[in-house]
Amino acid sequence: MSLTARLADLGITLPDAPAPAANYVPFVVTGNTVYVSGQISNGPDGLITGRLGDGMDVDAGAAAARSCALSLLAQVRAACGGDLDRLKRVVKLTGFVNSTADFPDQPKVINGASDFMVEALGEAGHHARSAVSAASLPLGVAVEIEGIFEIE
Repeated sequence: MSLTARLADLGITLPDAPAPAANYVPFVVTGNTVYVSGQISNGPDGLITGRLGDGMDVDAGAAAARSCALSLLAQVRAACGGDLDRLKRVVKLTGFVNSTADFPDQPKVINGASDFMVEALGEAGHHARSAVSAASLPLGVAVEIEGIFEIE
């Protein structure tokens, strides 16, 4: 089954690839590797803002991370000229969590993106990963995730 069909079967619609907000490109393709710039948490009602450990719980943070994963795949689709079926695998995700200094559950938050990648891509969704805290993220968002992908 193609990735596009798998997403459709799961009822998942990717957003349009977000435009960069500053002086950078949303992705770089070199050889068979796509490097996607950090995607910030954004939902149907706008930016998902908040700080983990200060009024935002792990479940809300994981949902914010999932939204980042949707944007990452949208960027990969754009990098592949609209053909997401060229995606071979997720290589690595690096997740940044806007959190208090004593918040210990960054991995649980970024699991929102990791779990989505495996749900959407199966074995090709398994990846290396880092999950770290940040004292602040752009526009007050809860999560930002960048990714490295292999394509055909």
